[in-house]
Amino acid sequence: MAKASNNGKPLTKSELASQLAEKVGISKKQVSLFFQAQSELAYKQAKNSFVIPGIGKLVLSERAAREMVMRFGPKAGQTVKVPKKKVLKFRVAKAAKDAILGRK
Repeated sequence: MAKASNNGKPLTKSELASQLAEKVGISKKQVSLFFQAQSELAYKQAKNSFVIPGIGKLVLSERAAREMVMRFGPKAGQTVKVPKKKVLKFRVAKAAKDAILGRK
């Protein structure tokens, strides 16, 4: 039986794989292969958004160009232009938020 992590530490990949393998009834190796395939698929599909059912969505968004005032360093006090760029974000699903934080 897989041990539960009650000491506040996050589960390692191996512990997570063994718990899922026991719950679903497959081998740890099959769970590891599933994790690998899921991550590869997420990398390819992130441009279109990638949904992990019940957990959340991986999305690619674009930050607008902006100006900011430098606070520290040799350019302190100067206004610097920051160009637009693409960033990867993970949006947690409402079901996951409710399950973890509790309903209001």
